[in-house]
This record gives sequence, structure tokens and C-alpha cells, in this order.
Amino acid sequence: MATVFNILAILVMVAVVVVLVRGLINMMRGGSGVTSNKLMQARVMLQAVALVLILLAVYFTRK
Repeated sequence: MATVFNILAILVMVAVVVVLVRGLINMMRGGSGVTSNKLMQARVMLQAVALVLILLAVYFTRK
């Protein structure tokens, strides 16, 4: 079970990096502030999901 959470956590962390890079590109190109805000909200949500998955992986590893 911990392996599943590890894989999911890695996938979510990759998604965080993708959203972060998209936000940086948007900011460097002088893109819309609304888009930057939506990307930042998505990044924060993905980071929260990644944190929960990592904690679940640690929990199931200890058992």
C-alpha cells in the first residue's frame, strides 16, 4: 500500500513542478494576473495533496 502512495506522491510532485514552471513562464511573458493567480492556487492545492500522500506513505510504511 505504501508503494501506491509513493507513486502517487511522485506523480503529484511532478504536477507541482509543471504548474510552477507554467506560472513562471506566464510571469516572464507578462501574462494575465488572473492566470498567475489560478496557477498559484493550483500549485498550493497540489502541494497539499502531495503532503497528504507522503504522510500516508510514511504511515503505511511503519505498519
